[in-house]
Amino acid sequence: MSNHSTAAPRRRRRLRSLTRRDRVILTIMVAIPTLIELVLVWLPALASVGLSFTKWNGIWLSDIKWTGTANYDYVLHTYTPFWPALRHNIYWLVSLSLVATPLGLALAVFLDGKIRGSRIYQSIFFMPVMLSMALVGIIWQLVYDRDQGLINGVLGTAGHDGAIDWLGNSSIALWSAIVAAIWKHAGYVMILYLAGLKGVDPSLREAASLDGANGWQTFWRIVFPTMRPINIVIVVITLIESLRAFDIVWVLNKGQNGLELLSALIVRNLVGEGQDIGVGSAIAVILMVISLVPIVWYLARVFGKEKA
Repeated sequence: MSNHSTAAPRRRRRLRSLTRRDRVILTIMVAIPTLIELVLVWLPALASVGLSFTKWNGIWLSDIKWTGTANYDYVLHTYTPFWPALRHNIYWLVSLSLVATPLGLALAVFLDGKIRGSRIYQSIFFMPVMLSMALVGIIWQLVYDRDQGLINGVLGTAGHDGAIDWLGNSSIALWSAIVAAIWKHAGYVMILYLAGLKGVDPSLREAASLDGANGWQTFWRIVFPTMRPINIVIVVITLIESLRAFDIVWVLNKGQNGLELLSALIVRNLVGEGQDIGVGSAIAVILMVISLVPIVWYLARVFGKEKA
């Protein structure tokens, strides 16, 4: 028999064209999330930029007065809580980067090994991630309470003059809040790295073992570099979480007495007793710029290297 008779001709599969109903559904699926993003994110952001150049009491639109860059000049040169708050955000970022992230990575490596009860440990360490930041703040408020808190109770100083005022002492209040943030962030980092470790090709480890590499060398020279996408995500998330930290400090003591953060200053000026919409908006714009600049630079640098 000839080849023509044995080989059936292959037919090209034609792509089905979208019907009118398909186009309507796709349009709705794209339009609704875009509209929500526009209304809840971009319009408030643009409004904050505009209001940062004005003075307004937040009630009547007719009371808005254009002040130019006066609000920025006031925030940067006169508003005394601004620079301490910015410094506290930097402390927050450094702590999450140098403590929470390595801790999450260590937990992921530990749980990636063949240990008994790995699923139970994962659930325990991941449990704080499932809680809202406000609830985390409430939990640690109970832990830090001067008179009835867990820590002072364990130390045997609860209710006594020697009890440590973890949230009332301005020199340690920030670090107390950072510990609470680390407790939550480490579990999130652990899950991300654990997912990355599960996705590493086992043949890479076997090849490194055949070449005489020990476990430490295999991890840092073979496994860890293959998780570059995970590293990028963790760096960006850590940076964003550090700059927008708010819930914990607000629950603990309204972002005062050593717990001043930029986000707390924004809320205090927008809805607090000393309400000043223009100043609060100016701080919000400064925070937005600080957040965008390093993220855009880092992502452009990393993805630029990958394309090269």
